This record gives sequence, C-alpha cells and structure tokens, in this order.
Amino acid sequence: MRYNNEIDIPLGKNETIVIKKRYEFFYHLNDVIIALLFLVGSIFFLSSETKEQGIWLFIIGSALFVIRPFIQFLKMFHLKRRNSQSK
Repeated sequence: MRYNNEIDIPLGKNETIVIKKRYEFFYHLNDVIIALLFLVGSIFFLSSETKEQGIWLFIIGSALFVIRPFIQFLKMFHLKRRNSQSK
C-alpha cells in the first residue's frame, strides 16, 4: 500500500491548498533541523573537546533561521504567480 502524504483537493485550475501544504512541510522540516542543530550544539558545548563543533552547529542553525522567511516569500510568490496564470 502506497502512502501519499500530499493533500490534493481539486479546485479547478487553482492548486492553492496543495502548494501551501508543500511549503508548510519545508518550513516545518527546516524548524526541526534547526532545533536538532541547537540541541546537539548545546550538548557539544558542554565539553571543551567538542566546543568548537558545537559553535559550528550554532552557526549553521542560525543560518537556517535566515531560510525561514525565504520559504514564506517563495510560497507567496508561487501562489501569486499561480493566481495570475489562472486568470
């Protein structure tokens, strides 16, 4: 049995719900990765031997925070483009 995790509601030419769900998935996936990086970075930061790796995990996690608004911008751009094409 194949599992399809995509919600697909036919709305004629407007695929707004499917598009929103795809971007929501990437937004939440990014959040989980950020949380894991900060958690592991915090654990690494406790030992002087792994402190530098912990710092790098914090830096990478912080960089991923920058991606969050871009995911939203891409979603808005995609929806606006789809809406203008369907008219």
